[in-house]
Amino acid sequence: MLNEFLFCGTLPLILSRVTGQILLLVQQCLMLFYPSSKARIEDRLIRDSATLLLRESFLTINNTRDTMSSGNDCQPQTLTKPTFDERGAAELVDRVFGLKVSWISSLPSYDDQNFHVRVSAGGADEYVLKITNSEDSQEPELIEVQTQAMMFLNAQGFPSATPYLTKDGQIMSLESGGTGLGSKKYMVRLLTYLPGTPVAKITTNAQILYEIGRLAASVDKVLSEKFQHPSVKSLHRGQFIWNLANVPLLDQYIYALGQNKYRAVVEQVIEQFKGKVIPKLSSFRACINHGDLNDHNILVDSCSASLENPQYRVSGILDFSDMSYGCYVFEVAIAIMYMMIESPDPLSVGGHVLAGFESILPLTAEERGALFLLVSGRFAQSLVIAAHTALLYPENKAYLTITAKTGWKHLMTMFEVGQEAVEKKWFETAQAYTHHAPAP
Repeated sequence: MLNEFLFCGTLPLILSRVTGQILLLVQQCLMLFYPSSKARIEDRLIRDSATLLLRESFLTINNTRDTMSSGNDCQPQTLTKPTFDERGAAELVDRVFGLKVSWISSLPSYDDQNFHVRVSAGGADEYVLKITNSEDSQEPELIEVQTQAMMFLNAQGFPSATPYLTKDGQIMSLESGGTGLGSKKYMVRLLTYLPGTPVAKITTNAQILYEIGRLAASVDKVLSEKFQHPSVKSLHRGQFIWNLANVPLLDQYIYALGQNKYRAVVEQVIEQFKGKVIPKLSSFRACINHGDLNDHNILVDSCSASLENPQYRVSGILDFSDMSYGCYVFEVAIAIMYMMIESPDPLSVGGHVLAGFESILPLTAEERGALFLLVSGRFAQSLVIAAHTALLYPENKAYLTITAKTGWKHLMTMFEVGQEAVEKKWFETAQAYTHHAPAP
């Protein structure tokens, strides 16, 4: 019994939680004696405890794995995606925001619903109506923080959307509706429409990959150092499946792959992640992650007339729904993985993105040492969760499995070439930028 207590995760979990209580006690004492510094003290302690909470999340995963999955079975998941048709969405815009829709078109989405909307009057004439899935809609504080972060970044000069206020002067509203059975409530926002072309639709080059790396570092840095909100604690999202610390949670979704040839490499990624990344989480610098800087969430505009050597600038940052506390190295790994998807030379991508990122935030030796498995872990997350979600929403399979078209091939190639060779390519490419850095 004692051995089970010591080695099956119970004692580490208790110690982690006791440490968290001590942090909270220190926070309360400091705020008692220095009330004028309350906001700064609270914010600093929240950030300093981020890594602790990530490690506790993994300990909880280990302790509860037997109750979450059994063999190839997975706990049933409720269908939570909104089911509004275009007419219902247009009525929402009128009823909630007081705007008359002159044109509306559905946009592709993962588990929310998005509509491109044109209105006949009122400020900007184009918006995105974002209807959050019913599960996430139960966390209004989290959606509030995500929306405020978008507004904050916009004020800081980043190309992020801002909300159009409801008739009641709010940034969002909880509404019922949709064409499905039952009565569910969904959080509704109307965001400014950002022009530009998704990175997925251009042929990327070293210049834009470098800029995307700079963007990833800059967004996380300014959010972590300057963004404040009373509900920022809601970004500690525990077992949020898309947080890179939670790659081990994929165990409960891997059934969706069946017994195909790809399953073995995903299982290898998960096991290596548990053994080589999780123990080092405490050495990674904590921050707020955007968490989903993929090739469909970054918009670009051409800023040169050259067809032979096109130059691009980032014109839009979309979808903040995966924001959470994580680590700086998570963001660059996520960006590298998604920039590999459409690249004709995917293994070369990482060095250019890394160079851009490190021009703002150089990685530590520990963070660099984990980069290969973090990129692999994000491939595994995207591919496994997409397969699982496609079983729930087969009508949306084409969008859900976009990454899978080339993602499996790229992940297999990474493991065939090997970590040492891939890292050598990335790090040598990044090193070359220290001698020939692009002009800002």
